[in-house]
Amino acid sequence: MSGANHRLKAVNWRLAAIEGIHPAHRSSATMVACCPALPPDAIFGSLLGMTKPLRLAAAIFLLATGAGRPLPTDPDTRAWWSITSDLSDDAMAGRDSGSAAYERAAKMVARRFADAGLKPAGDNGTWFQRVPMEELRVTGATIEAGRRPLRFLHDITVSPWPSMPTTLDVPIAYRGYCATAALGDVRGKAVICHGTHRAGLPSDAQRLAAAQAAGAAALITIADPGFAVEPPRWPYAYARTVWLKGSSPESSGPLRATLNAAALNTVIFGSGRHADQLIADGAAGKPLPSFDATGRFRMRLALAQASISAPNVLGTLPGRDPAAAAQTIVLSAHLDGYGPGEPVAGDSIYNGTLDDAAYVALLIRLAERRAGTGYRRPVLFAAFTGEEKGLLGARWFVAHPTIARSAIAADINLDQLRPIFPLRLLTVHALDDTTLGDDARGVAGAMGIAVQHDPEPERGLLRRADQWPFLQAGIPATAFVFGYTPGSGSERIYRRWYQTGYHRPQDDLAQPIDWQAATDFNRFFYTLAARVADQPNPPMWKQGSPLRAMP
Repeated sequence: MSGANHRLKAVNWRLAAIEGIHPAHRSSATMVACCPALPPDAIFGSLLGMTKPLRLAAAIFLLATGAGRPLPTDPDTRAWWSITSDLSDDAMAGRDSGSAAYERAAKMVARRFADAGLKPAGDNGTWFQRVPMEELRVTGATIEAGRRPLRFLHDITVSPWPSMPTTLDVPIAYRGYCATAALGDVRGKAVICHGTHRAGLPSDAQRLAAAQAAGAAALITIADPGFAVEPPRWPYAYARTVWLKGSSPESSGPLRATLNAAALNTVIFGSGRHADQLIADGAAGKPLPSFDATGRFRMRLALAQASISAPNVLGTLPGRDPAAAAQTIVLSAHLDGYGPGEPVAGDSIYNGTLDDAAYVALLIRLAERRAGTGYRRPVLFAAFTGEEKGLLGARWFVAHPTIARSAIAADINLDQLRPIFPLRLLTVHALDDTTLGDDARGVAGAMGIAVQHDPEPERGLLRRADQWPFLQAGIPATAFVFGYTPGSGSERIYRRWYQTGYHRPQDDLAQPIDWQAATDFNRFFYTLAARVADQPNPPMWKQGSPLRAMP
C-alpha cells in the first residue's frame, strides 16, 4: 500500500472511531441495500476478494455519503476493536516473529498491560520472555517438470530444513495415495502422492515413512481439494521453517513439497493420464493408479538461515487468596502473525486481525476492566510469539516457565475464533477432559449458547494452537471455536473465511464482523475467567481423560 493510501486508511479509521461507524460495515450495509438478493455470505466473500486500496476507497466514499450501520453501542466492544485496530493496522506489517514490527507490537502490549495494572512476569523483572529461534527461508526457487515451469508458492512450495538438497534432477513417479504396496521402485525419484485425509488411506506421516523407506528423492504431496472442511489455499505466503534454538527440525529423508492440484497436469504432461480425473478420484477416495511420468523434476533453491528471537509478553494479576497463590490461571493468545508475504489480490500484508490480534486485544481489555483488582487466584496474561511457526512461544514458556510450573493450574487459550456470524454454538476443546469444560458449559448455558465437542477432529485443531503445549505438559487447558449448524448460512460464511481470509492478507480490519457475536464471546470469556479464577477449587483433570495420558 502506498504512503498516501496508508494515511487515508489511518484517517478512515479515526473518522470511524469518532462517528461510531465501521468502514467495512458501511460497505456491507450499502451492498445489502442495493443488492437485497445477495446472501450475507456472498457479500462477505465479495468484500474479502477486494484489494485493500479498493476497500479503502469504498469506505472513504461511504463515510462521505453517510451510508452504513453503526458499531455497537456497547463501549467495551468498541474499546476492544480499537486495541485490535492498533495491533493489526498495516503499520504493524503482520507482526511476524523476529521482525521489528513484532517488537513494536510487543512493546505496545507491555505498555497496555502496565497501564491496566498488571505486574511484569517475564525474565528478570521485565514484561518479556525472549524466545530464541532459528529460521531457514527459501529466497529463490526455479522448479520445473518436464521442462515446464512451476510457479513457486502458487503451483508448488517446499518445506525447507538445514542440509536439505538444493538441486534435484530426477524422474517423476505418480503413486496414488502412496501406500507402501503401491510405491514399487521409486528410488531416486520424485514421488507424487494424493494428500488425502480420509480414514483408511495413508496419512501424511505414513506417506512420508513409505517414501523414505523406498528411497524416494522427493515426496510431492497434492494438496487435496476434496478436503472440504479446510480446503487448500494458494498461494502460500512464503516457504520458511522456524524452530526453537537448541532443537532440531526434521532433517532427513526425501525433500518435501506441496503441489497445487491445478498444476498436476503440468507435472504429468505426456503420460496419457488425465489430471482432472485423477484429482476428482483422489478427492473422492476412489482407487488411483500408479505410473511414471515422461519428464523429469528439476529444482534449484536458494536458502538463507539466520538466528532470530522474539519475546513472549507476560503480565500477572496477583491473586487475593494466599492459599491459592500456587494455582495460577494462564490466559493466552498469540501476538505473532504471518507478516509480509506473497501478494493476494495485490495485497502483501498478512495482518492477522482475527488470527490473533483481536484476542491479544481481548486479554488487554480484560486487564483494563480489572484495573489491578485481582481474583482469588493469580492470573498470568500471556501474549505468545511464534504460534504461526509451530507454537514456539508457548512451547518455550511451558519448558522455561517464569513461575514454577507446578504453580500453573490451567490455561485458557484464545485462538481460532471468528466472530463473523451469530454465536449460538461453541466448540470447546477438551470439553470432557477437565473441569474447565464444565465451567465453559455452565457459562455458555447461562448465555443461551450451546456447546459441543470438535465436530471436525480430522483437522487437528486441538493440536494447532497454544493450549496444546500445556496439555502435553499435563496442565488442564481449553480453547474455543465458533460453531454452526451443518448446511446453515453460518457454515457457508465460516468455510468461505477459511478459503479467503485464513492466513491471507484479507484477514484485516476491513473484513465484516458480526459485532453482536464479538460482544457475546467477549462477555463469555470475561465470565469464564472470573469463574475459573474465583471458584473454590482449581481446575482438575477428569478421571480417564485420554489427553492426560499423552506422552
